[in-house]
Amino acid sequence: MSTLSKIMTNSRATEILSAAKRMIREFEDGDWSSETKLTSIFDELKPANLKLEKSINNEKAISDLEEKDEVRDEKVRAIYYTLTGYLHNPDTSIKASAENVDKVFERYGLKIIDESYSAESGFISSLLTDLLDAALETSISALPGLSQLITELQTAQSEFETARLAYQKDAAKDKSEKSATVLKQDVADILNKKLVVYLRAMSTMEEVTYGEITNTIGKIIDDNNVEVKKRRKKVTPEQ
Repeated sequence: MSTLSKIMTNSRATEILSAAKRMIREFEDGDWSSETKLTSIFDELKPANLKLEKSINNEKAISDLEEKDEVRDEKVRAIYYTLTGYLHNPDTSIKASAENVDKVFERYGLKIIDESYSAESGFISSLLTDLLDAALETSISALPGLSQLITELQTAQSEFETARLAYQKDAAKDKSEKSATVLKQDVADILNKKLVVYLRAMSTMEEVTYGEITNTIGKIIDDNNVEVKKRRKKVTPEQ
């Protein structure tokens, strides 16, 4: 039997999570009810890996929120630059329509995209209410593309608020302040300092009992480490 390797600690959090999940499934597929030590290790691993998964999902939610905020920022910019172009249009009727709309937009301006999420949401909601006022309908209709941009801003704002609410609900459930990077290390420590060390010893003394689970976990770790090494090789040093 080959030596059981340790999982590389520079693996990504998602890689550690995935590897630990597969190990847990392998453990649960067997009957280890009489093996208190191995059971205690997995009893420690399971909640640690669950915390890691929640943290990863939380960080994904933050990333999603940032992306949706950037989308609505782009729509605000698009409205601003579209209006700016029409304000310089030689057609006096188009210019006049642009001036009517711009009087409303300039109450808010581009500066709103630099505000906090809450403040920006409030400003955008007010801006949309003002732009959708019936008094501006004729002016907006006279400016090709502007109505579509306002609709897109409405959609972007709605999607941002939906994502924000989902994030806030998840954050309220999980009060842990640990990042996925820290929690990844916690899981890796359980794997390397407890599980691997224990299985190395027991598979040597009782290969019949521990050989299969050791080989499977070893394969999971080796596959993970191969992927990490491949990724490192792809990184070329600066010339």
